[in-house]
Amino acid sequence: MDLRFECKIYPFFSFDVVKIGTLVGTDKYGNRYYENNEFLHGANRWVEYADHVYLDYDASQVPAEWHGWLHYMTDIPPTKAQYTRHRWMIDHQENMTGTKYQYVPYSTTPAKIQSWQPGQTSSSQRPQLE
Repeated sequence: MDLRFECKIYPFFSFDVVKIGTLVGTDKYGNRYYENNEFLHGANRWVEYADHVYLDYDASQVPAEWHGWLHYMTDIPPTKAQYTRHRWMIDHQENMTGTKYQYVPYSTTPAKIQSWQPGQTSSSQRPQLE
């Protein structure tokens, strides 16, 4: 079965509600943003993630400007608003936890536990009986 077909048909079987709305915009990552004001407030804006992520989507894949629109911080979508891009701003990056690109801090704390070596004893490991 074609992966593109599976991506399109999956929402019909996985969610309780089939959402139909107006395409508000698409971000540079391929996510599509929709709105239908006939739905209840809080459920009338949603995102369909890019096809290449298939079922491996995460909320951190939504850039900041679209996050504000999805969560009703603004009613003006980024496609209609002109945001000032400062030089200190960096491009959006999704959460990399669980991947080979995850952040692992350098630890300066010394090890507190020593592994047990069979056949090797020390006086500090075994209490002395008198």
